[in-house]
Amino acid sequence: MRAIAEPLPPNAPRMRTGVSRHLGAAWLRATGWRLVGRFPDVPKAVVIVAPHSSNLDGFHGLAMKQYIGLDVHFLAKRQLFWWPLGAMLRSFGAIPIDRGAAGDMVRQAVAQFRTHDRFWLGIAPEGTRKPVARWKNGFWRIARAADVPIIPAWFHYPERTIGIGPPLHPGADMDADIATLRALYRPWRGAGGKSAV
Repeated sequence: MRAIAEPLPPNAPRMRTGVSRHLGAAWLRATGWRLVGRFPDVPKAVVIVAPHSSNLDGFHGLAMKQYIGLDVHFLAKRQLFWWPLGAMLRSFGAIPIDRGAAGDMVRQAVAQFRTHDRFWLGIAPEGTRKPVARWKNGFWRIARAADVPIIPAWFHYPERTIGIGPPLHPGADMDADIATLRALYRPWRGAGGKSAV
């Protein structure tokens, strides 16, 4: 039987898993999903995930997160954090934010990096499951302001793999960096053959 995933590197943020690791493994084995590639050994990063093409992306990603014990967070609007949904969202890694101006969201995200020794933030750059001509650039602005690398990850439905690519350290040219990342995503296909680019 082929391995579901390689172990996490030493500096990657970890969480306690317990029973949830077994549940994640059961889901991944039942659906045939596995992780290809290795995460870089960094304590802080922005992880971008595309193409976002199905509600099942969240189940596959959460199952893998629980299985490998990766403590990766995501941003969610504060209005969702009512009881009991808020407690459940926090247990999955959600961080409540006030969704005002885009620059304020970047500031709130960067503050999370500054208050943690180890912190990975997951973002879907498409911002929707529908095809888009341009990615939202908030992930790049967060990584640049927090001085952390961007780790590309993707769902490739034809082979049922979650892939990990080489990290990119944001430079001075946002458009060039995003073009480099989008080129990396060209071969990967989501549900129904959706491309990230």
